[in-house]
Amino acid sequence: MSETPVDRHLRAVPRDSSDPAARATFPEPPVLHPALTDQASTAGAAATAPFDLAGAFDEHAGALFGFAVNALRDRSLAEDCVQETFLRAWRARDGFSPERASLRTWLFVIARNVIVDAQRAIQRTPRIVPVDVLDDTGSPSSDPLDRLSVIEGLAKLSPEHRDVLVNVHLEGRSYAEVEADSGVPAATLRSRSFYALRAMRDHLTERKGRNV
Repeated sequence: MSETPVDRHLRAVPRDSSDPAARATFPEPPVLHPALTDQASTAGAAATAPFDLAGAFDEHAGALFGFAVNALRDRSLAEDCVQETFLRAWRARDGFSPERASLRTWLFVIARNVIVDAQRAIQRTPRIVPVDVLDDTGSPSSDPLDRLSVIEGLAKLSPEHRDVLVNVHLEGRSYAEVEADSGVPAATLRSRSFYALRAMRDHLTERKGRNV
């Protein structure tokens, strides 16, 4: 199977590891914090923006949580980031316009900013390590923002498209093997793979343009 440019970017996503948190997974979302629910209930009647906090959480928290878990490799911190994402979204609800961007896209932009803030906070936290470890420490092999872009793109895919992309292009399985496990015909899997790769390519191209 020939390698595509998206395949090369997908290397930024962790593959099999003894640490379960280091794998690309999309777990069940956390529960919406009661404080956010109370805010929405109190201000709901006065809100003019087309933003339903509880509905948005039910529909998009799972994808956002998967994005955060895979980006940060810390479930607790990821949960905090999801809550912070919806808190910022609620505070900025008057600026949301469905004509400019979908709710999902808007929430992912907010989540990306929250995750970048969290990563920067981690990097600023001093760590005490032995001197010999400092001597062996090199610079990161890849830009963390590249990895974040890949994980964000995977999170935006439907579960069906994401599964085939992970199975075939990340884990290196054949379409026949995936068909045997899933019961989905290989032709359908190939079609899903095509559209998933195209969506990832468009996403990465867009992100690259924004970062220039």
